[in-house]
Amino acid sequence: MQELSVVVPCFNEEETLPLFIEEVEKISEEMEVETIYYFVNDGSTDQTLNVLRELAQENTRIRYLSFSRNFGKESALLAGLKAAKGEFVTVMDADLHDPPHLLPEMLRLICEENYDVVGTMRLGRKGEPPIRSWFAEAFYKLINNISDTKMVDGARDFRLMTRQVVDAILELKEVNRFSKGLFSWVGFKTTYLSFENRKRIAGETSWSFWNLFKYSLEGIINFSEAPLNIATFIGVISCLISFFAMLFYFIRDFFWDNPVSGWTSTACIILFIGGLQLFCLGIIGKYLGKVFLEVKKRPVYLIKEKNFD
Repeated sequence: MQELSVVVPCFNEEETLPLFIEEVEKISEEMEVETIYYFVNDGSTDQTLNVLRELAQENTRIRYLSFSRNFGKESALLAGLKAAKGEFVTVMDADLHDPPHLLPEMLRLICEENYDVVGTMRLGRKGEPPIRSWFAEAFYKLINNISDTKMVDGARDFRLMTRQVVDAILELKEVNRFSKGLFSWVGFKTTYLSFENRKRIAGETSWSFWNLFKYSLEGIINFSEAPLNIATFIGVISCLISFFAMLFYFIRDFFWDNPVSGWTSTACIILFIGGLQLFCLGIIGKYLGKVFLEVKKRPVYLIKEKNFD
């Protein structure tokens, strides 16, 4: 029997884990595959690890690994994909934001319709704060305009992939990872199933607005050179403005003998140009920081404990 590997990153999910297992177990009975769970404890500060230990004792198909500290969801996804050995691999959140009842249809589309990836996307953002929804929609519009890698608005990490797709993703060795972009970058024949937005089954999300904002910046920097082009454009425009301004004042002073008096205008110009330079240096520094992290070759995560080989 073929294996369906269910990869689940966990951070402070002690309340949701038993509910998640119960829900997926009901659905797995409908599929002609053996469901194996791979939970990745991303440095949780609650009882998540203890809950995983107890669940693993009750169910031999539950496997877990625990990081030495919190390394972030991207690291947890990578660790889970590396651990998963099944012919089919799905990525899901433990909070049941991702509806397990879609799994049978996702598996059917891969087996019968020859898709390599079946992703999921939300029909709307009902239940989210309006400001978060607006920024999310703006991010997808921006990234799809400035990047060659197209990303689907509302797409979730929840997707079912063939072994070939997972192996392709694991060939991407970068330290700075943005999974939504990586999933799109590798290509393959992909389709999406839509569903209504769902609330967490229990607990509270660890994704604040600021965390999501930083995550969106990671996506822009990792999959687009547009900010560097913007910095170059600003530099060229600033030089042209400065050149024509100097030409204007030279002509005016030469013919009308009316030099600009005072230091205020000079100080404003210096501050303006200086601000543009710092802005452009900040963009370049962000990219250099990514290069710095890559060349250090530090491991993406460290495993402290796991219950499988």
